Amino acid sequence: MNARRQNDKVPEAIGQSEAFVAFQEALSRVAPVERPVLLLGERGTGKELAAARLHYLSGRWQGPMITLNCAAMAPTLIEAELFGHEAGAFTGATRRRAGRFEAADGGTLFLDEIGAMPLEAQEKLLRVVEYGLFERVGGSEPIAADVRIVGATNADLPGLVRAGRFKADLLDRLSFEALVLPPLRQRRGDVMLLANHFAARMAFELGRHEIAQFSDSAAAALEAHPWPGNVRQLKNVVERAVYRSDQSLIERVELDPFAGLATAPPTPSPQSARPEPPAAPALGPSLPEQVRRLELALLGQALAQARHNQRRAAELLGLGYNQFRGLYRKYRHLL
Repeated sequence: MNARRQNDKVPEAIGQSEAFVAFQEALSRVAPVERPVLLLGERGTGKELAAARLHYLSGRWQGPMITLNCAAMAPTLIEAELFGHEAGAFTGATRRRAGRFEAADGGTLFLDEIGAMPLEAQEKLLRVVEYGLFERVGGSEPIAADVRIVGATNADLPGLVRAGRFKADLLDRLSFEALVLPPLRQRRGDVMLLANHFAARMAFELGRHEIAQFSDSAAAALEAHPWPGNVRQLKNVVERAVYRSDQSLIERVELDPFAGLATAPPTPSPQSARPEPPAAPALGPSLPEQVRRLELALLGQALAQARHNQRRAAELLGLGYNQFRGLYRKYRHLL
């Protein structure tokens, strides 16, 4: 029964390439060993997912898994987040507060972007790793912590040590095992496996009953892309393609969501003639009435061109989706 519950919690790992399988095997091998692990890899390779998988494959799977993004915390606050604080430790500390180490007792503490941790916090972290003890900010009572630390970064930690920005002793303690997550461009054959998975989930989320599929040209575009943002970028591209498509066969993928959004107007050459200002239209209906007719005409054209996909129609008109919905509600009885 316990084994079944544990397996239900293990995050799904999707891939069949040699590089991906080798990483998963290394992760499974070190998971039961009660030692710190460093997960190294480019952005978007799935370091947090790998940390969760390591936790649930370990003997601590019934304990908590607590996460702290070291890059998202101000240097003055990260110690209080990690170790907690006593009442009156600093301005605004009106009561005692437990930190991430206390919350992770008996489980795993995942320190994402560990290379961004300030040196002062590294010194305290080193003491916890060595002795299993820490003190809250503003306190003097030692507190025991039974915590396994998993760190993750895309930084060059040995380079940070040489630059004096990361403690060599701490790196030695944390690097019992250092595993490198393979980037997507090295995972031969995994792009379409992941793309089909993300497409099926997005179609289900949108309430569609047909399975989304990619045309040969769309699949070729996905396979040929270098994916600097790795799996996270692929997921965004696929989900965007599914929701924009009005049919189950996806024939076009937009690899760059910013393409064409901010094009600067061409700079006229000195020799080019100054364009004549447009002639004013002849007076006829009132200005509000002419604006109403223009809005209605453009709305109808955009919906027809977008095959009544309202998000696509909003893009064609240069409107946000909420702006478009307001315009559509205004005129839908006339469409």
